[in-house]
Amino acid sequence: MSSSPPGKLGYEDALPDRTGQAEAFDAIGDHYDEAFPHKEGQVGATEWLVDCLPAGSRVLDLGCGTGLPTARRLAEAGFEVVGVDLSGGMVALARKHVPDGTFHQVDIADLRPGGPCDLGRFDAVAAFFSLLMLPRQEIPLALRTVRHLLMPNGLFVLSMVEADVDDFSIPFIGRTIRVSGYLRDELRETVEGAGFEIAEENSYTYAPASADVPPEVQIFLHCRRHD
Repeated sequence: MSSSPPGKLGYEDALPDRTGQAEAFDAIGDHYDEAFPHKEGQVGATEWLVDCLPAGSRVLDLGCGTGLPTARRLAEAGFEVVGVDLSGGMVALARKHVPDGTFHQVDIADLRPGGPCDLGRFDAVAAFFSLLMLPRQEIPLALRTVRHLLMPNGLFVLSMVEADVDDFSIPFIGRTIRVSGYLRDELRETVEGAGFEIAEENSYTYAPASADVPPEVQIFLHCRRHD
């Protein structure tokens, strides 16, 4: 029997299945940055955090990948940077690229309230293309987890690819991964419904360098925890 309130899915209801996801990114390694060399939206959203936060702020890079460019830029700005990723290979690269950061191989489900991994609270969270790796039923849970991790009025930047898909298998840099997405209005509704105020929205049409990754529209949201 579910212990979640009626109409609200909890982690005990959604059993995370990450089969193959971490292994794909372990194999991709540094090729990820080669396939996605242009990250204007990610750089811009990171600079928004740099401009808004005082030095010494605690920032979580959720789905940190190789640590480039986000975790490195945040560390250069004088923030205390913590990064998490499901892929052990990506975590190893992030530790190499950002020696001043602290990185953990952790599933976002483990960061939930009462979960097995407590990293404390943060002044800001960045989640660039990490939530799209989840089935749709888990994305609102992940957003509620982000809100839980943030200090009151904390900042949150995220990016998703605009697409009406759920746990959909795609070729990705020689591997297969599963992704989910929303159309723009539904993404905004989902984020706001999780307790965030959207301060700014930007979008970019992007054609990755990798031949097997199709062009995409990337949506970047600059948010604040609504208290």
